[in-house]
Amino acid sequence: MKLAKPLPNFLVQRFHGWKATTFSENKAWYRRLADEGQRPRAMIISCCDSRVHVTAIFGADQGEFFIHRNIANLVPPYEPDGAQHGTSAAVEYAVTALKVAHIVIVGHSSCGGVRGCLDMCSGHAPELEEKSSFVGRWMDLLRPGYERVKDIEDETTRVRALEKEAVLVSLDNLMTFPFVESAVKSGELSLHGLWNDIGDGGLEQYLPDEGVFKAV
Repeated sequence: MKLAKPLPNFLVQRFHGWKATTFSENKAWYRRLADEGQRPRAMIISCCDSRVHVTAIFGADQGEFFIHRNIANLVPPYEPDGAQHGTSAAVEYAVTALKVAHIVIVGHSSCGGVRGCLDMCSGHAPELEEKSSFVGRWMDLLRPGYERVKDIEDETTRVRALEKEAVLVSLDNLMTFPFVESAVKSGELSLHGLWNDIGDGGLEQYLPDEGVFKAV
C-alpha cells in the first residue's frame, strides 16, 4: 500500500469541478440516493473499453443502472466452485438483491478483447495461450463463438461477427445461473443483447425470433 500515490492533478481538478457544478446543483438527488439506497431498473454488462460509455448512450443518471464492466463484456457460465468470480457475483447481486428488471449485454466494434480471441484461436497470438495470461484464459469463454464464425472469409466481417458472438455467448451463459433462469421464466427479468458501433454511434439489438442483430 505504500506504493500508492496521490491523485494526478488533472483528476483532482476534474473532481473539484464536478463537486462545484453537477453535485452542487443536485445535492438533494445525491442525498436521496445515499439515504434510500440504489434501485436500478437494469444491469448493464459492457466492455472495459474506455470508448464504451453506456450511461451517455442512454442518457442515464446516477442510480439508474447497475453497471459491470469486463474484457469483451463476457459472462462466464454458472460455476459454484468456491472460487472468486467477479462477474458472477455482480449478476447474483443484481438479480437476487437489487431485483433488476433487465440485464443488458452491450458489445461493441473494434473490441480489443475479441480481436485477441480471434488471433489466439487462429494461432496468431501464442502469448495468449499461456496459462499465465489472464486475458487469454478469460477469452477462452468466447471459443464457442469463434467456432461459429471462423469460416467467414472476409476478416472485417469475421471480426464483427465475433463481437456479436460475445453478446450471444454471454446471453446463453446467463441462463445457466439458476436464479437468472427462474427470474426469466417467471417474467420478473428480461435479457437483452446490444452491439454498439463506436465509430458512427449505431446501436443494434439482437432479435431472438429472427436470430439477427438489427438497428434500434
